[in-house]
Amino acid sequence: MMLERRSLLTSRQVSEASISAQQLCLEHPLYASARSVALYSPISNEIATDVLMNESLGRGVAVYFPVVLEDRLVFRRVHGVADLVCGKFGICEPLASCEPASPDAIDLFFVPGVAFDLSGRRIGFGKGFYDRSLHSLEGSGRLVGLCHDFQIVESIAGAPHDVQMDILITDLRVIIPRGHFT
Repeated sequence: MMLERRSLLTSRQVSEASISAQQLCLEHPLYASARSVALYSPISNEIATDVLMNESLGRGVAVYFPVVLEDRLVFRRVHGVADLVCGKFGICEPLASCEPASPDAIDLFFVPGVAFDLSGRRIGFGKGFYDRSLHSLEGSGRLVGLCHDFQIVESIAGAPHDVQMDILITDLRVIIPRGHFT
């Protein structure tokens, strides 16, 4: 249902929501204190991260994007859009020559999803890449779910291996999940 609703958005709606959500990210104290951020390349009308990338690079913040290697995500540093190429699943990813970093070394992660709930649980596309790669960072105050506001639901039946977000940012609001980082 969420994927269908997202697919019906016009490019103007996606652009306006993306600008609004990214502005809320830029204004948040977690972003202001970050020296490194991990972004994602949006697909299927996900909230864009281009403003975050440009602002971060302009501030001298290290910017990382994920690439799928085997069953995990490896985060590689990019210095601009020229470092991104179309990869697996049609998603832009960093060139192999870009420097990798351990997730522990990155201050803040912006994570896409299909749906999120008010407790910070997330449903992705079902491959588990973010779950396996970021599970050890749960509760650290470093995981930001970034989505359209309609992708927030009251509750999702999660599994123990699902990584939970510390904060949710939509085009309309910032949500601190119940019982999580504040």
